[in-house]
Amino acid sequence: MIVESTFRAPWWARHPHLQTILPKWLHRQPAQFRAERLELPDGDFVDLAWNLSPEPTTAQPLLVLFHGLEGSVHSHYAKGMLTHLAKQGQQAVLMHFRGCSGEPNRRLEAYHSGAISDARYLIATLQQRYPNRPLLAIGWSLGGNMLVNLLARTPDLPLQAAMVISAPLLLASCSDRVNRGFSRVYQTYLLKSLRGNLERKRQQVPGADKRWSADQIAAIGTLRQFDELVTAPLHGFASADDYYQRCSGLPLLGAIGIPTLIIHAADDPFMSEAVIPAAHALSPTVRYELSRCGGHVGFMYGTPWRPRYWLEERVSAWLSDWQRQASGQ
Repeated sequence: MIVESTFRAPWWARHPHLQTILPKWLHRQPAQFRAERLELPDGDFVDLAWNLSPEPTTAQPLLVLFHGLEGSVHSHYAKGMLTHLAKQGQQAVLMHFRGCSGEPNRRLEAYHSGAISDARYLIATLQQRYPNRPLLAIGWSLGGNMLVNLLARTPDLPLQAAMVISAPLLLASCSDRVNRGFSRVYQTYLLKSLRGNLERKRQQVPGADKRWSADQIAAIGTLRQFDELVTAPLHGFASADDYYQRCSGLPLLGAIGIPTLIIHAADDPFMSEAVIPAAHALSPTVRYELSRCGGHVGFMYGTPWRPRYWLEERVSAWLSDWQRQASGQ
């Protein structure tokens, strides 16, 4: 089902780039969290960030969060959401993708839009720790596309519901879009982080220096080039196009079996309208809320001197709806 979103952009932030950029500077929250390192079966690790200390006896839902490309607990949307949920007394844990917590991961392999094994292991671990707690998931941007892959490819996943926000569900189209116009600013910003992390890995992880030279890394100028040189060969894809085709979430929306809310803005500067699905392509369990404005992980309203962040309010409403339905009310 595709419906119109209730979000309305204010007069001062109707432009998609304002919606995308301003929250980074206006939405400043202290990064208060409890860190945990989760060791993985392949000898690597992911770092977790908890907003509240776990209470083993509670039966409250536990929210599992997945950030975007080169994001972390310090990303404005993650800090804001973790703080918002903590104020509501709602526990959440954010999983850093490999290498995104500030320390290079141990293996050459990192993360990508379709890498679901670490998230699957985390969710299985949480279910084992807290067998009486419903697990719900939220993914932003790349983390949202990964979450779609996870939901569609793991039908027995112990998740009760999910939310996907500003996800690049057609990867080839999105990699082309960020290489055009002002959106290249975002590409430059992301590539600086990607190149820096790759160079640190080249210097610290055994074998990495044999795969790439410092000059090769410095010469990467687009996200597609990064995926061609790094993401695809590291993770078993024949090329960037092969990676994009096999990991795009758009063709998988019909295979999602749990209640899933997808939030997207038609003016998202990371994407074209090609990422918007046809209604008949959605699973009956998927609700797709489309707004005219909102930018990329923006959805800011209120006043310039007291902005409000609609995504946090929408998550609270979504969680309340789920709890009512789960209790049969």
